[in-house]
Amino acid sequence: MSTQSIVAIQMDPIDSIKIITDTSFALGLEAQKRGFQLFYYLASDLTYNNGDIVASGYYIKFNDDATCHYQYQKAAMLNLTKAEYVLIRQDPPFDMAYITTTYLLELLPQTTLILNNPAGIRNAPEKLMVAHFKNLAPPTLLTKNITLIENFIDEHAIVIIKPLYDFGGNGIFKITKQDANLGSLIELYQHLYKEPFIVQRYIPEVEDGDKRIIIIAGDPVAVFKRVPPPHQARSNVRIGGTPKACVLSDRDKEICNQLKPKFLEMGIHLAGIDVIGDYLTEINVTSPTGMRMMNRMYDLDLVVNFWNGAEALKKQALSI
Repeated sequence: MSTQSIVAIQMDPIDSIKIITDTSFALGLEAQKRGFQLFYYLASDLTYNNGDIVASGYYIKFNDDATCHYQYQKAAMLNLTKAEYVLIRQDPPFDMAYITTTYLLELLPQTTLILNNPAGIRNAPEKLMVAHFKNLAPPTLLTKNITLIENFIDEHAIVIIKPLYDFGGNGIFKITKQDANLGSLIELYQHLYKEPFIVQRYIPEVEDGDKRIIIIAGDPVAVFKRVPPPHQARSNVRIGGTPKACVLSDRDKEICNQLKPKFLEMGIHLAGIDVIGDYLTEINVTSPTGMRMMNRMYDLDLVVNFWNGAEALKKQALSI
């Protein structure tokens, strides 16, 4: 291969992505435009070998063409110290396999900048991270105890129940005080998940949509609203939510300002936060998406913002 600087992307199978919406693809495409050679690998192909962190994958070329969006150029084993940047972009589940990759990548020297910081990702599980900001979140319970859940529902009448480490709207249920399926649902959750699960007070403003706010280097750069389809408690675009343009409210800005110091401290360069009404509901740091949709909606180029910030971080890291 050439002597181009390398951006390694740890992501989901490249043939499964939809490039019209995929942020990982957009980040790679911009890196390629800046003259970087892309190296693609799966999280399962990361190896520790006597002190070296090595990935088995492919040098690859991205094409902004849905009929042929990538071309493998060469299979290789890459010592990741040879990459200038590593992007952690695989989707959850946020399980021990995922956590293990963060431990391995954390062993790389500062000359390889990892985005987001692997320790930051590990310490910010997306639904649990909100607990650091109790004043921003709706009333929330994290438990497997059915009595506590019943008491919580008695207090709040309508709740949302969701698994702790899933993503994309998977496993989310809206439950009312009178719902006869509560016991069965709790039994199902207890069977499917080893972890406790989240119960939150239902926020009726979700019927008008929830906001996805993209944050780069601590600052909000774009926002859009996802309006749920009829008779749905979930607004995720992948299950039929409708994206609509909107603006940041004063409350949104207040939430972002409170999050910024924590993000900078943890090395969270790119985040996608979810806000319903006045409440922060999730903080997404593993593989936040929405950039391509926002670029089209507002005629922006958020991946340029991302890489400009990344290059500034790299200079800062090398100067320490």
